[in-house]
Amino acid sequence: MTDDTPQTPDAEVVAVAGKLFDAARAGDADLLAAYLEAGAPAELTNERGDSLLMLAAYHGHAAAVQALLKHGAEADRANDRGQTPLAGAVFKGHDEVVTALLDGGADPTAGTPSALDTARMFGKDALVARFESR
Repeated sequence: MTDDTPQTPDAEVVAVAGKLFDAARAGDADLLAAYLEAGAPAELTNERGDSLLMLAAYHGHAAAVQALLKHGAEADRANDRGQTPLAGAVFKGHDEVVTALLDGGADPTAGTPSALDTARMFGKDALVARFESR
């Protein structure tokens, strides 16, 4: 027999997760790498499904994006709204992050709207051409 009672998260685990989300938003690549090397999950998500990679990408931190990808973060993992890190980087105009994500295997056609669709919506013709040539 199994117990289906929801488990209350450990306060220490919640605190570490919060620290990781803050590090992703702030672009603290060294702190993220240290925690990931110690066993923290690269695919950690918040209550909206935003991964550490999504937060680092959206806030324009290419070094943090590279560290997360190096430690196994999925380049195309969409949040609960279907948005990918690449689409977020395109929306925010973070060209270095776009390059880091593409180098890490991100698919410009993944997600809703995709990075390609986002580039088209905002008239970013150079990115449209770059994505279409892949």
